[in-house]
Amino acid sequence: MGEAMEVNLSPSPVTGTSPIQPYSPSIAKPMMLDTLPKTSKTSLATLLRVPIASPIKKPIASMQGYIKEVGNFTILDLQDSWLPITESTDGNACYSAFHTLNSGIGIQALVLPFAFTALGWTWGIVCLSLAFVWQLYTLWLLIQLHESVSGTRYSRYLILSMAAFGGKLGKLLALFPTMYLSGGTCVTLIIIGGGTLKILFQILCGDTCNATPLTTIEWYLVFTCSATIIAQLPNLNSIAGVSLIGAISAVSYCTVIWVVSIAKRRPNGVSYDPLETKSAAARLCSILNALGIIAFAFRGHNLVLEIQGTMPINAKHPSRIPMWRGVKFAYLIIAMCLFPLATGGYWAYGDLMPANGGMLNALYKYHGNDTSKVILILTSLLVVISCLSSFQLYAMPVFDNLEFRYTSKRNKPCPRWLRSGIRIFFGCLTFFISVALPFLPSLAGLLGGVALPVTLAYPCFMWILMKRPQKYSLNWCFNAALGVLGTVLSILVVTSAIWYLVTPGIQIHFFSPQ
Repeated sequence: MGEAMEVNLSPSPVTGTSPIQPYSPSIAKPMMLDTLPKTSKTSLATLLRVPIASPIKKPIASMQGYIKEVGNFTILDLQDSWLPITESTDGNACYSAFHTLNSGIGIQALVLPFAFTALGWTWGIVCLSLAFVWQLYTLWLLIQLHESVSGTRYSRYLILSMAAFGGKLGKLLALFPTMYLSGGTCVTLIIIGGGTLKILFQILCGDTCNATPLTTIEWYLVFTCSATIIAQLPNLNSIAGVSLIGAISAVSYCTVIWVVSIAKRRPNGVSYDPLETKSAAARLCSILNALGIIAFAFRGHNLVLEIQGTMPINAKHPSRIPMWRGVKFAYLIIAMCLFPLATGGYWAYGDLMPANGGMLNALYKYHGNDTSKVILILTSLLVVISCLSSFQLYAMPVFDNLEFRYTSKRNKPCPRWLRSGIRIFFGCLTFFISVALPFLPSLAGLLGGVALPVTLAYPCFMWILMKRPQKYSLNWCFNAALGVLGTVLSILVVTSAIWYLVTPGIQIHFFSPQ
């Protein structure tokens, strides 16, 4: 994925795409692509190399006309059938809902109430609502752009960016944010998941337990090994069941946490006044950091095209229809989780909400002694399961990118031993970063700032460049304004997050997980 593909970027062949398939991935040889014209469409006669005077020329021409009536006959990129994202195209609306829920709800939602400590009740609810509507609109744009060019599917965010902005600029704009978002999210999941495993052991063991507990780093290693084992599943469709389990776990623990927090008595000294700051600049940075936290809560746009790329397609049944159906259901559930979690958490803890861990740490800190041990164990277990499931989804673009580099150079599928090695290597790398930067979850604002243009700005510019609405029309102006506003917000949020790094606002401790 780090390099522009030279041939059409549509997914692997699927049954039902057209009445006749050009070839089967299981029997086709990579050398076949060298003999085909490098265009997205070709005639059936050209595909089969039928001589001009051949007696079967007329039936072939008749069949070609039928194909044009049913849909576009497209040369399918054989390389796509080798890569983990588009290796299987048996997806449907249910798979879309599972993956979207798994990517849309998670540990990032637990920090939402902390954003309210800087914004207050009114602006907190307004900003959360606007962000929800805004990112849902840009999600719709991406789903429409997936098949915006006849005969071509953009099944990866990076590829769509390169098609819209040009090869070099598109790669520059999208490669780092999408890979950073995937890698940074996986590191954060290791830190949260490993830390929760440690807490789960302490709850199960109790005060009278004589067992020697593992260190925090060892718990990180336990989580990483578990995630790496699950990551051996071959492709994105194969983890649909994992995403379903992760989605159920995330919805469950979010609901349990905010319900228990509201049901219990609020801690003494709770205040809803915005946190006091030493200067106007510090106040502005805290507000921008809160906006970054909200933006991070709606990450996942870097996966929507990949999820849609796992679905079959033909002219009568474009993939955007089941994809949007699944997304609508998923975001209805997401709204039912995030809004009660944000408002209920802020009501329960106010300005006492911890920045690191958010609602989960607040539950342990303020209600660890007066909450049923069963509830605490269940909540911790659900958090760990959700983190393990989300790790698979966010790591998949990285796996795909690394395998793309191999298949581009060798012109053959990645062997099983190398595919496993790539995933083990990624697990080791994320484990090392989690140990080196254990304060990363406190930088939710920075992650949100990096993700913000991917979520809120780039889709608007892509729509203008690829759909080409009339210049200065309402459609053009609306998307241009959203794109510019999203870009400006991203710059401001990243600046404020860097300011937090160079001030005592965050305790930085390298290679010393707490």
